[in-house]
Amino acid sequence: MSRRFDCTDPEQRKTGLREAASAVRRGELVVLPTDTLYGIGADAFTNWAVRALLEAKGRGPAMPSPVLVPSPATLHGLVAGMPSVGWELVDAFWPGGLTLVAMHQPTLTWDIGETRGTVAVRMPLHPVAIELLTETGPMAVSSANKSGMPPARTAIDAQDQLGDAVSVYLDAGPVGDEAGASSIVDITGTAPVLLREGALTFEQLLEVAPTLTRAE
Repeated sequence: MSRRFDCTDPEQRKTGLREAASAVRRGELVVLPTDTLYGIGADAFTNWAVRALLEAKGRGPAMPSPVLVPSPATLHGLVAGMPSVGWELVDAFWPGGLTLVAMHQPTLTWDIGETRGTVAVRMPLHPVAIELLTETGPMAVSSANKSGMPPARTAIDAQDQLGDAVSVYLDAGPVGDEAGASSIVDITGTAPVLLREGALTFEQLLEVAPTLTRAE
């Protein structure tokens, strides 16, 4: 049975965060607010929980889940050979609407989908998300909607689509704006490549990463 907590109420927020962190540790799914959209999340290192996340969305491992982190320092344990432009982008835009695709550490034993050795990682700009991630560590988090359906800007939108597949819904009211999802930059090559323009424009990113190009 799903539970939804009103995180605009201090007591419900405290209880909801505690229950959500416990659910993540048990390998269950939670919905959390981010600065761009609501996300459905699971412990990034519990492979069967990540598979359950993909099943709840109705999509397979060919579309791997991004990973949300509580701080830039977390990247040291996740990313291999982080280029200087990657750190510059992190310094400029984290926390916020920037997802970086980087090579992950080869020692990691997770299974977040067919990533070909990469991970899409982001630090969200939302206090509820940061507080939860600080308790749980890195989480596999994808948009909280069924594949092909509109993204969820409220917890109720997410609950209408995902129902009891999710144990805990953290409701922080409406999130996001017309910019939509995060912008995605691939930093695995010799120069950064913008894969998706979203919350951050190409021009904004270019100011920090002058060698940035658009994906063909």
